[in-house]
Amino acid sequence: MSWLIYAILSAFFAALVAILAKIGIKGIDSNLATAIRTVVILFFTWGIVFYQGTFKGIGSISKYSMFFLVLSGIATGISWLFYFKALQIGNASQVVPIDKLSLVLTIIFAFFILKERVTISVILGSVLMTVGAIMISLGK
Repeated sequence: MSWLIYAILSAFFAALVAILAKIGIKGIDSNLATAIRTVVILFFTWGIVFYQGTFKGIGSISKYSMFFLVLSGIATGISWLFYFKALQIGNASQVVPIDKLSLVLTIIFAFFILKERVTISVILGSVLMTVGAIMISLGK
């Protein structure tokens, strides 16, 4: 499968995450909800790793890669805590567009940190996405 198919599937399931989380978070603390979700993800992903047998490669991961994977995990956890709190107190249709501004921030970070090329069309698209997210979230 190409990266595009995986990206579309990711977007589909990310949309389900917002809807299912908004339903499930009703009446419970957002941090507790995030912890429950995290445990499910922990078992689900390690189950896949053991099923595929890829756990055998854990010893070959460099300290450099492990350091950045750990930092990525910490950033994920922090993101999820804020996301669930925002979902708990806001409307999913308003929270999610603002959360998806992470795409625009990723483009900016990729340009400065990873030295990825940015074209005029990417800049224009990013501006349109930012304006669109703000219009959707605040226009209700």
